[in-house]
Amino acid sequence: MTLRSRPAPPLPPDSLAFALLHASTLVAAVLSGQALTDAFEKLWTRHLLWSPANRGAIQDLTYRTLRHFGRGDAWIRHLTQRPPALPIRALLLVALDRLEAAPAEAHVTVDQAVRAAEALRPAVKGMVNAVLRNVLRAKSIPDDDAVARHAHPGWWLARLRRDHPHGWQAIAAAGNTHPPMTLRPNRRRSGAEELARALTGAGLSFRDQSPFGLTLTRPIPVQRLPGFVEGAVSIQDAGAQRAAHWLDLAAGQRVLDACSAPGGKAAHILESVDVSLLALELDSHRAARIGENFQRLGLAGDIRVADAGEPDAWWDGRPFDRILADVPCSASGVVRRHPDIKWLRRDADIAGFAAQQARLLDALWPTLAVGGKMLYVTCSVFEEENRGQIRRFLARHPDAEGLPIDHEPDRQLLPNDDHDGFYFALLRKRS
Repeated sequence: MTLRSRPAPPLPPDSLAFALLHASTLVAAVLSGQALTDAFEKLWTRHLLWSPANRGAIQDLTYRTLRHFGRGDAWIRHLTQRPPALPIRALLLVALDRLEAAPAEAHVTVDQAVRAAEALRPAVKGMVNAVLRNVLRAKSIPDDDAVARHAHPGWWLARLRRDHPHGWQAIAAAGNTHPPMTLRPNRRRSGAEELARALTGAGLSFRDQSPFGLTLTRPIPVQRLPGFVEGAVSIQDAGAQRAAHWLDLAAGQRVLDACSAPGGKAAHILESVDVSLLALELDSHRAARIGENFQRLGLAGDIRVADAGEPDAWWDGRPFDRILADVPCSASGVVRRHPDIKWLRRDADIAGFAAQQARLLDALWPTLAVGGKMLYVTCSVFEEENRGQIRRFLARHPDAEGLPIDHEPDRQLLPNDDHDGFYFALLRKRS
């Protein structure tokens, strides 16, 4: 009679093993080249009945693992003779990060990771157990290279060193942290004082970054935000809130938000001043999100699905007084919100983004009125997309001049406890 191994019992949905296993499927998807947002959407769609607690545990494990991937990968290279198959490698990465995050629960993590391995592929549970226990004995990361220490790809660190020689380590460290959750009151419906009272009444602590919002001490699910459903408040990083402020808006202006989705900056503009706003977005699904945000907030603007780099398809010939050019970029300044980007991007991609940005700037410039202003924005910390891009643009366009922002030629915000990383340059068209 042939002996057959019994299938592993199903993992309880409220167990750590369950969360470890499903977080590992998301990590594996990213390591195979899939964007994390797409991987999440597919997983949640397949499991609509999972509780918010299940989803939250899986999401937290996934984000932490990808933020610190370089460290976990160093352990695996050191402790395995050959690279494990992708599903097992991903499970090890999630378990290794949990060991670092919760050292007091190390033995629970090992036990639950072995149970997850048994459910995934029973033959490897012994190897998973051995690797994790060896880590507990070793105590510290043996691989002392920069990728392991800073949890960023080598090419990324090289750019940070070159572009920010005195602050690159702090930028990398910030990229591995949990991002702040900052709120923007809808001035059409409430103000900062009303929002502060509502938060206090809900037992939520915060710090005031006026005029750039209120930052919660601890992030919470959006459903718990007082006034969110009613459109009294939005979630927007304090750095991103500077765009509407620095665009120098006035009532009655014609304003273009050239790359608008999901619509946070466009909504902030409409909340701030009575202007005629056109919001462009190339992707129809993302454009729909702009409309959803406007509807929730009680705002009205013209939303069109169009390529901002092809004005002949959407421009009526009437010049704009203000243009917000929040262009596609590497997202290197918001990587803690999108940790998969660190491991999916390649060094050569930056030149591609820079070329796309230049195309958009050159196409949009003729649509700006003489005397009008364009605010160039990226969520990048790389020079090639920021100051280098603006230097090249000014060299191509003699009718353009750079204007100071708060007494500085431009503004490079680096990620910290208060805001993400953004770059801003204000340009005016001369006659």
